[in-house]
Amino acid sequence: MPEKDVFLTEEGLKRLEDELDELKSVRRKEVAEKIKQALSFGDISENSEYDQAKNEQAQLEERIAKLETMLRNARIIDEDDITTDVVGIGSKVLVKDLEYDEDMEFIIVGSAEADPYNGKISNESPVGSALLGYKSGDTVEVSVPDGKIEYKIMNITR
Repeated sequence: MPEKDVFLTEEGLKRLEDELDELKSVRRKEVAEKIKQALSFGDISENSEYDQAKNEQAQLEERIAKLETMLRNARIIDEDDITTDVVGIGSKVLVKDLEYDEDMEFIIVGSAEADPYNGKISNESPVGSALLGYKSGDTVEVSVPDGKIEYKIMNITR
């Protein structure tokens, strides 16, 4: 099965590269030291410190592999390529919730950078995917777990 593209901003790419570097250069050494210390306690068959350190190592290696895959499949979103004509990845979108008459602002990002608490929603989320391709003034109906929400796109910026 082909791996999917991971859309990242320059900032998101740097953050993932920094995390990968930290995990490989610092965390691997720390976990190796924990395993070495646990082995010094003797019999590993009933050694909870050893089991815990090995589990931590497995989680660390899983995260490293995931980051390497994400970086290998990264597609950088160039801010100069972001249009304000239609909603796309990298767009900052001001919408009005037509039911509650509330304005909200979203930045559409790739799933690796999604941070809903800070207004960054994934292009794969129900709201993010529903907004893609629409223009200012359009009304978009979004299917969410609680039913349907209607948003009017008020403005699109970078």
